[in-house]
Amino acid sequence: MEEMNIQCPYCLQAITVLVDTGVYEYTTLVDDCEVCCRPIEISYSVDDGMVSSLSYNAIDGNEF
Repeated sequence: MEEMNIQCPYCLQAITVLVDTGVYEYTTLVDDCEVCCRPIEISYSVDDGMVSSLSYNAIDGNEF
């Protein structure tokens, strides 16, 4: 597992998410913001045990 720092697409606060570096393929997961509790879709790839790409988006319908 690796901690990644991102900015919540809803409340714009800096948060930390955990991603599993034990997978060796493109992975998508949903994690809740630790500040506003809204779901964030996180997609990432792992190469040689390190995160090589990371993107995250708000999930439609969860905005205020």
